[in-house]
Amino acid sequence: MISHSKKDHEEMNWLVSTDWLGEHLSDPEIVIIDCSWHLPDTGKFAYDDFLQAHIPGARFFDLNTASDPDSPYANMLPSAAHFAHKAGELGIGADSHVIVYDAGYVSARVWWMFRLFGHEKISILDGGLRKWRAEGRPLAAGPGPTPDRTSFPVRKAADRVVSLAEVRQAVVSGETTILDARTAAKFDGREPSGYPGVPGGYMPGAINTPWALFFDPNRNFAFITPEQAEAVFAQAGVDLSGPVITTCGSGVTAAILGFMIERNGKGDWRLYDGSWHEWGQHPDTPKLTR
Repeated sequence: MISHSKKDHEEMNWLVSTDWLGEHLSDPEIVIIDCSWHLPDTGKFAYDDFLQAHIPGARFFDLNTASDPDSPYANMLPSAAHFAHKAGELGIGADSHVIVYDAGYVSARVWWMFRLFGHEKISILDGGLRKWRAEGRPLAAGPGPTPDRTSFPVRKAADRVVSLAEVRQAVVSGETTILDARTAAKFDGREPSGYPGVPGGYMPGAINTPWALFFDPNRNFAFITPEQAEAVFAQAGVDLSGPVITTCGSGVTAAILGFMIERNGKGDWRLYDGSWHEWGQHPDTPKLTR
C-alpha cells in the first residue's frame, strides 16, 4: 500500500488541464514546450510534426539534442552546462513556469529532467496534444516563436539517477524493486527493442508495468488518478515500500512510472538512465526472454 502525501500533485502543480492552459496562453511567465519524440526505428522526426501543428506559442524541445551528445546510449542525461544551454535557448529562466506537452509519452521524462537540474516550476499538460486536439482547441503551424536567450541556473541532484553498476547490484541482491515501463512484447522479447541492433528482453527480477496503463483512453489520454495507479501497481505485485528503480528502453517512459509513484507520495524512487539501451548492449549483463 502506498502512503498518500498531503503535498500531492495538485499542490505542486505537476499537472495542468487543457482548460487551465487555454486561459493562460498569454501569461508572460508561461513557457510552453513541445517535447514530442519518436523511437529511432520509426524513421519519423517530431520536429516535422511540430511544424505542421502545435499549441500556439509553443517552442520545440528536442530531446535528441538536449541529451548527452557524447554518449553511445540514447537519451542519456547531459551535463548541467549542456542542459542550461538548451533551456536558455528556449528562453527559460529561473522564474519561468514551464508547461511541457507531447503527442505520446515523453513529457514525464522532460518533467524529470527539469526537476533533476533544480527547476521545480515545471508542469505537464494533462492529456497533451491528443487531448488538446480532441477538444478542438487552436493550433499553430511553422517554427514557433524565437525567444531571447535566457540564463538558466542549474543544480544537479545526481542521487536520483542510478548507473549500470548499481542496477547490477540491485539485480543480484533482490532488495530493490525494479519496474520496467516498456510494452509487454518488448519486455518479453517478442518484439524488437525499438533501437536498431538492440534485442528485446528484460533483466532478472524486473516487473513489467507498461507505461500505457497510466493513461486513460476514455479521457483523451489524460493520466489516471493516483488511486488507479496504486491499483495498477498492486495488480502487478509491485512492492513500493522499499527502494525502487524505474527503467524502460532508454529512460523516457521510466519517468512515467516515477511520476505516478511520486504522485502517490513516494519521492525517493530513482531512474536507470541507460535503461535497456545500455543493459541490452552489454555482453555480460543477464538478459531474459519469455
